[in-house]
Amino acid sequence: MLTQNLLSQERKIKLRWFVTLSTMPLLGVVTAFGLVPQSDLGLASTRIAIEEIALPKAAPNVGAIASFWRNERVQRGDTVVELLRRLNVEDAAAGAYLRTAGEAESFRKLAVGREVQAETSAAGGLVALRYLDDDGAQVVIERQGDGYTIRTLPAQLEKRLFVRTGEISTNLYAATDAAEMPEAAANQLTEIFSGDIDFHHDLRKGDKFTVMYEMIYSNGTLVNTGRIQAAEFINQGQTYRAVYFQGDYYTAEGKSVRKAFLRSPIAFSRVSSGFTKSRFHPVLNKWRSHKGVDFAAPIGTKVKATSDGVISSFGRQGGYGNVIMINHQGRFTTVYGHLSRFAKGLRRGQRVAQGEVIGYVGMTGLTSGPHLHYEFKIDGQQRDPLRVALPDAKPVGDADKAAFQSVADSFVARLNLLRNTNLAKLD
Repeated sequence: MLTQNLLSQERKIKLRWFVTLSTMPLLGVVTAFGLVPQSDLGLASTRIAIEEIALPKAAPNVGAIASFWRNERVQRGDTVVELLRRLNVEDAAAGAYLRTAGEAESFRKLAVGREVQAETSAAGGLVALRYLDDDGAQVVIERQGDGYTIRTLPAQLEKRLFVRTGEISTNLYAATDAAEMPEAAANQLTEIFSGDIDFHHDLRKGDKFTVMYEMIYSNGTLVNTGRIQAAEFINQGQTYRAVYFQGDYYTAEGKSVRKAFLRSPIAFSRVSSGFTKSRFHPVLNKWRSHKGVDFAAPIGTKVKATSDGVISSFGRQGGYGNVIMINHQGRFTTVYGHLSRFAKGLRRGQRVAQGEVIGYVGMTGLTSGPHLHYEFKIDGQQRDPLRVALPDAKPVGDADKAAFQSVADSFVARLNLLRNTNLAKLD
């Protein structure tokens, strides 16, 4: 019984010390305390250790921030005043300089989506401004006394390899959007496989693709979509693969993926009228043959040469309106009609490369709406551009086969591994 009373008395003493110490005012010091419990070693009483620890004095001007950094992206319709407002710049002199100075012209011409970084004082004065110009170089504008200096740092370009996979549910561009794939890469994908796949007619729900492409960064900021390095497209159960090597795309066996001709002169669009021997003409209101393919597209859409060739004629011609005709390899001719305008500097006898922009979609001539009329002729006879067998381009040369095979094997192994997965970046 006595033992129990002693233990109860000890607990009361501990509690009093705890309450006393925990309620002591903390005036510039921190009080550290410890309770040493009675142990089984025969210690007769509880010992309490108390130590006062002085807090360090606050450094002068702590909390006084010299400047602030803020990032914003250029929005459609932005003015210098509006962009500076979002950057929290309240500096009339800086605004006047950026609106009028000749050396700051690149700032006034920044494209929509381009990022701008601003350093400001606590009062909103502009300390420094940074952004990337059209060449990817970093432009730095800094306050110097009552004025500003501007300098350009060379672009530090970095290429990062991204992977995207997708499955066709409705159309190709809906699938690439769902896979968060840039439009520029999606356009490349259609061009690479356009010789084997008719993206206007042959796509089926469940078709799949895997794409490895580069994204180009300058000083850590994304500036452009790079080139597709390898791709796979499964169309109606048939697998097509392409690997980039020395300026062209090849199958894993070294055969050129590109045909000598592209199937379509414009990026993926709707076929409004196909090749047929009997069609009711929407302007003439009578039945007649239609020996070409009409691609519906907005006015101003770029039109590309479908193969290397020489411009034989261009200008205004009857129902074609503004039209361009190109000769290829002696036997082949392509025709591009109803154009709104021609590419700048176009001339007869000019050599053009496959994919080069030669004009822009319009609705000149006999047409009821904006579209491109495209014809493909062999020995002067019109053939269906979407169905005719296209000649192949040259395969990998014998001297480069070993180097190509090493590159191809590496990319094909990655495609096999990454199929049906989405990775942001590969190291």
